[in-house]
Amino acid sequence: MKGKKFLLLGFLLIISAGLLVASCEKAPPELTGEPYVIGGIFSVTGRASFLGEPEKKSMELYAEIINSEGGINGHPVEVVIYDDEGDATNSVTLVKKLIEKDNVLAIIGPSLSGNTLSIIPVIEEKEVPLVSCAASVKITQPIKKWVFKTPQTDVMAVEKIYEYLIANNIKKIAIITVANGFGNSGKEQLQLLAPGMDIVIVAEESFGPEDTDMTSQLTVIKGTDAEAIICWGTNPGPAIVAKNIVQLDIKIPLFQSHGVASPKFIDIAGDAANGIILPSGKILVAKELSKSDPQRKVLLNYKKLYEDAFEGSNVSSFGGHAWDAMAMVTEALKVSGTDRALLRDEIEKTTDYIGIHGIFNMSPEDHNGLNKETAFVLLKIEDGKWVIIE
Repeated sequence: MKGKKFLLLGFLLIISAGLLVASCEKAPPELTGEPYVIGGIFSVTGRASFLGEPEKKSMELYAEIINSEGGINGHPVEVVIYDDEGDATNSVTLVKKLIEKDNVLAIIGPSLSGNTLSIIPVIEEKEVPLVSCAASVKITQPIKKWVFKTPQTDVMAVEKIYEYLIANNIKKIAIITVANGFGNSGKEQLQLLAPGMDIVIVAEESFGPEDTDMTSQLTVIKGTDAEAIICWGTNPGPAIVAKNIVQLDIKIPLFQSHGVASPKFIDIAGDAANGIILPSGKILVAKELSKSDPQRKVLLNYKKLYEDAFEGSNVSSFGGHAWDAMAMVTEALKVSGTDRALLRDEIEKTTDYIGIHGIFNMSPEDHNGLNKETAFVLLKIEDGKWVIIE
């Protein structure tokens, strides 16, 4: 990050019901209290770095802004962030380190569904609030007392795609999913929801996270009567699928999951990205939103803050996972102080928080707090650009 450049921006930053104004016209207030320490575990390096890097940057940026305005009741926010390199075993080791060595009050992350699921037993045993940045519905369903998440669930994403298919009279599909926590969870939801929406899955294929060619799986799909293909994964696999579909001259439409909702996907897939449809958070099309959309100002402010603070970086939906998590945790800390149990209770009370990924309403029965109506728009890639189609 370029020093404290973001302090000069002067944009409104909406945090729950309050407003935080970043301004260079006054000296930073003195922070006299003991730091409130928040931990982070992200896949900053490795194949999932497109997730973890913007999450780390967003968490650090949020903490800097909070501290520039006096911290939380005079307490500075200190973030301790570790890189799990995309490895679930590393996540378990690091979460123990954050709790036992760094004495964090809450943890944000990990970036990946499988990594998050691997640390939940530790979180529940140690009773430390966790706000995950991963998508799988299994993270919060069934409810785990100490576990929350900010990304939209794969259930919402599947429903969004299926509703579009039905509206366009597409009933036979083929699915191709990555063999990891995110892909397996998506595959399960694709299978579970299909019968109730009168959709038939005529082919099911998978690929490994390290695979570099999926033509054999797609050749099988080409030989079926599928009317569309749904790919579930995170980069680079889905981009390879898109390229292979073009190479095989497969003409049926390709749908992707929200796991590729970033400029990086278009960079990797190139022209093969054109025509692809996917559900996404609204950050990629913030300027195109109606001025009456309550998220529009929040999204544009975040985009400006992030891109000015990190020159050369384009905002993506993934950094918003950590941004929303930080907003909820820091707001809860205003009431809880260093009491972890009370902090957990306050996070669960989050209501009407207008965030990057939707309008959050947590409750004892819902530790994600989103619905697909506010959390997703359906996008199509046209000439290398994101276009709202619903």
